[in-house]
Amino acid sequence: MTHVEDELRSQPECWTRAAALAPERRAALPAPGERVAIVGCGTSYFMAQSAAALREAAGQGETDAFAASEFPHGRGYDRVLALTRSGTTTEVLDLLRKVNGRTRTSAITADPLTPVMDAAEHVVVLDFADERSVVQTRFATTALTLLRAHLGLHTDGAVADARTALDAVLPEALVECGQFTFLGTGWTVGLAHEAALKMREAAQAWTESYPAMEYRHGPLSITTEGTATWMLGPAPHGLADQVRATGGQWVAGGLDPLAELIRAQRLAVAVAAARGLDPDRPRNLTRSVIL
Repeated sequence: MTHVEDELRSQPECWTRAAALAPERRAALPAPGERVAIVGCGTSYFMAQSAAALREAAGQGETDAFAASEFPHGRGYDRVLALTRSGTTTEVLDLLRKVNGRTRTSAITADPLTPVMDAAEHVVVLDFADERSVVQTRFATTALTLLRAHLGLHTDGAVADARTALDAVLPEALVECGQFTFLGTGWTVGLAHEAALKMREAAQAWTESYPAMEYRHGPLSITTEGTATWMLGPAPHGLADQVRATGGQWVAGGLDPLAELIRAQRLAVAVAAARGLDPDRPRNLTRSVIL
């Protein structure tokens, strides 16, 4: 078993621990009414997008998400929250150091022995969700679970769905598809982007991702026999029929969307195996980008 396979299978337990930790770390996380920017790089940026959409939809305050390198320094925020598994990513550390002193800063990381511990005022350490694989799985979803629990949006049903996602058989013939598209709405758009990234990183697959309604505005043109379109969360009316009419395979997301992401992680590993690739060693990538 690869590291990534082992790590993705531990997610239900990691989620349970993160949800239990959330009340203890409330002071380190955004308070209701704060104007917040959530930042990250790669996978952490996509989790930031999901977390920002969840927080704002919950009425907790204006919340934006940015790639750390694209943070708009001319804007005013009450808090910057950084997601960083490694705690060493250059863009994240540079941003935290620049805004410290004028903006409250928090970070969620997996490694307490890294520079982010000094770069942010408050740090939540999820060391039980750290990973050996370059490809992120459990840290990303555990960090998002922590934030869902902080917002009062985590349920035991999500953990149950995560277990189902680990045991359920993947849709027939999905591994043989030549192109994959992941779709989301609201907070699940970030999950769709992350699912696509997993396919690119682990399996070198031709993969795209979009807000579901935007899929009709051009990207639908690539859908045909031998392609798959996977919806994370409820689908807009009629979209499944449109995809099926092209000859493409439609995959409905019937589980909690974060659990659906686990199914997509499993697909990435399965496609990598089918192509003779090692998902623990993605081409041209390292665990952290340090410049």
